[in-house]
Amino acid sequence: MSKLPARILFLFSDTGGGHRSAAQAIIEALNQKFGDQIVSKMVDIFKEYAPPPLNRAPDWYPWMVRIPQIWGISYHISDGYLRARLVNKGYWFYIRKAIKSLFTQHPCDLIVSVHPLAIAPTIHTLGENRPRFVTVVTDLVSTHALWFHPQVDLCIVPTQEAKQRALIFNMKPEQVRVVGLPVAESFCINHGDKTSLRRRLGLPLDFPVVLLVGGAQGMGPIESVARTIATSSLPITLVIITGRNIGLRKRLQSQEWQYPTLVYGFVEQMAEFMQAADILLTKAGPGTICEALNCGLPMIIYSHLPGQEDGNISYVVQKGAGIWAPQPEMIVNALRGWLDNPDEYAKAVQACRRIARPEAAGQIADLLAKFINLDST
Repeated sequence: MSKLPARILFLFSDTGGGHRSAAQAIIEALNQKFGDQIVSKMVDIFKEYAPPPLNRAPDWYPWMVRIPQIWGISYHISDGYLRARLVNKGYWFYIRKAIKSLFTQHPCDLIVSVHPLAIAPTIHTLGENRPRFVTVVTDLVSTHALWFHPQVDLCIVPTQEAKQRALIFNMKPEQVRVVGLPVAESFCINHGDKTSLRRRLGLPLDFPVVLLVGGAQGMGPIESVARTIATSSLPITLVIITGRNIGLRKRLQSQEWQYPTLVYGFVEQMAEFMQAADILLTKAGPGTICEALNCGLPMIIYSHLPGQEDGNISYVVQKGAGIWAPQPEMIVNALRGWLDNPDEYAKAVQACRRIARPEAAGQIADLLAKFINLDST
């Protein structure tokens, strides 16, 4: 009789932080390494199971982050060992029935949470007889206290800075493993030289390519940044990817630009765009930062979410992989600095490659497999 595949349940939600993409990257690695020995399932804990109004959280997220000051206040007032415990207790009382229903419908051999609000309520609801539980932290440095629970079997973090945060919140050193942030394999492999990639994507070949993004939702001051660059006379091609922000894409495509400018909506070939580009302009999202690092793409960070993304800026700048430029004029100056000083730009490229962790998803897959008695070797 053939052995039944092991079942891994991934808990996530589309409330920022790259939770979905992190889970998908790990599942991709699991499938490549273990094939049909593992069946993986992703569940959006809010949208699919939480009672109202929490089930609307993924829909509200794009609107909540448009007022970053309020986001930052909510982050800081809940970020502490005792404060996080109070949040978890109140939250657990409200959703415990939903969690019981979730695991009745999706029995599994291993639970993996890539969302901080799924950890404590699940552990408290399922009790001592639960499956093994692994947390994969998707924030780089400023990791919230809600990520860390002393009863998890393993907590996987992306940086040494995140590990120190875990220890501050009473995690044991043997519970925490620094691996890196999992990103899709497409960002970790070479798609070709820049010239061939630009030809394939229909990009001009005669100027450096600057890639301007705002995450999957096209958030941030993309329009004002693009307009300021348009008046700078910099010798560049600007490629703007607006994600799912249809209104922004239409506005930008309707404008007449004074220099080569290409505007796209949501694209499937983001890894190829990154490897074809010379410089990335981005908000301080952890997923985008790690994708850029794996592509060897220096970045200029123009905005961030207060609280959870504060540390991302200092991490990138201190490692030499990018520049913090929160005003459009500062972005232009940063671009000009790299264009006029190719040696400094080359150092930034080297820094990206030095701190990149392209093997993170595969290493996480191996760690998960050990909990269900599988070995890729």
